[in-house]
Amino acid sequence: MTRTLSVLATLTLLAAAPLQAAEPSGSRSHLDQVLKQGVVRVCTTGDYKPFTYLDPQTEKFEGIDIDMAKDLAEALGVEAEFVPTSWPTLMQDFTAGKCDIAMGGISVNLDRQQKAYFSIPYFKGGKTPITRCENVDKFQTLEQIDRPGVTAIVNPGGTNERFARANLDEAEIVMYDDNVTIFKQIVAGEADLMMTDAIETVLQANLNPELCAVHPEAPFTYSEKGYLLPRGDEVWKAWVDQWLHLTKATGEFDAIKDKWLE
Repeated sequence: MTRTLSVLATLTLLAAAPLQAAEPSGSRSHLDQVLKQGVVRVCTTGDYKPFTYLDPQTEKFEGIDIDMAKDLAEALGVEAEFVPTSWPTLMQDFTAGKCDIAMGGISVNLDRQQKAYFSIPYFKGGKTPITRCENVDKFQTLEQIDRPGVTAIVNPGGTNERFARANLDEAEIVMYDDNVTIFKQIVAGEADLMMTDAIETVLQANLNPELCAVHPEAPFTYSEKGYLLPRGDEVWKAWVDQWLHLTKATGEFDAIKDKWLE
């Protein structure tokens, strides 16, 4: 009886005690930090046309995702600050807190997803070859590419290298760390081909008349691109997702994309 009374008394006291309000999740969000500081920090590689490119003449970034970053900043009422990174160091720089978001044709993959969030996808594509136009018929399939005597050039640290190493055993893989001039190596005959995202093969074929994209409408793989966001920050991700959804729904994204693909 005494024990029963004791339990009832304890429950009464607990019920009477005022509830402590949970700390708003937004107080720890990058969204609040960005609004407070007046700057959104954007990691980008600057070497992946048409998404991100650092013009050596103007020393300014340009491309689809640079314009999108500026639009994001404008929607927030802040300035966009671009933080240079590279494909081999992208995840290290991002998880070290050097930026609030990473943009620039970043492919969604499960390894990256272990360390960070992605926004909703804004572009779909896949890996396909680009080669000299006279060789298009020779490199239609992976079986045709993965042969002794074939040289595939690749930039290190990203999904292009991963795809090449996963699919090429007999062909020679040549590493080349300048993703801006890498296509000139194919033009010069230093490599037979490169396998990269279909959108990049189309753009580079336009920029280099000697090169042709190989079936960009039917790439070897399926992939999506998204914007990299800090893992666990639901508030920031929700805001970025909604902003991106609206830019796509209103046609604003398509207008920006088409500008850089002309």
